[in-house]
Amino acid sequence: MELLSSNLPQTLIVMGLIALCVEVIVLGFATFVLFFLGLSLIISGTFMHFGVFEPTLLNALWINALITSVLAAVLWKPLKNMQEQQESKSVNSDFADLQFTLEQNLSTDSQVYYQYSGIEWQLKSKSDIPKGTHVKVVEKSVGILWVEKSE
Repeated sequence: MELLSSNLPQTLIVMGLIALCVEVIVLGFATFVLFFLGLSLIISGTFMHFGVFEPTLLNALWINALITSVLAAVLWKPLKNMQEQQESKSVNSDFADLQFTLEQNLSTDSQVYYQYSGIEWQLKSKSDIPKGTHVKVVEKSVGILWVEKSE
C-alpha cells in the first residue's frame, strides 16, 4: 500500500487504463460508468504528476469524484446517441442469387414450401404467382424465403 500511495499519480493512471480496458474490451462499451471513471483517473493522475494538485489520497478522491461527475454530465448524451445509432444493411449470402421454378401456386395466404440446403423453407410473396413461374429470392427471414417473379 505504501508503494501505491508513494507513487499515487502513476497508480491513478494505471488504474484508469485498466478501467478503460475493462469497459471497452470486456463490456464492449455497454456501460459508461467505467469509461468516465477511467478517464477521470487518468486526468487526475496526470494533474498530480505535473504538480497541479498535491498527490494525496483525499485529493485523489475529491478530484476523481468531481471530474467523473463533470465527464458524465458532459458526455452522457452524446455517447448515448452514438450508441443508439444502428446501420441496417442487408447481408448478401448464398440466397442472393437463388432462383427456381415454383411447383405449386403461390398466393399471399398459401402455405408453399421449398427444399433448399437440407431445410424446408416456407415461400411467401406479396402477389399471387402461378405454378411453373420462374422466381427469385428477394428477402429472407427465419425459415421464410420471400420471392417474386424473375425477369
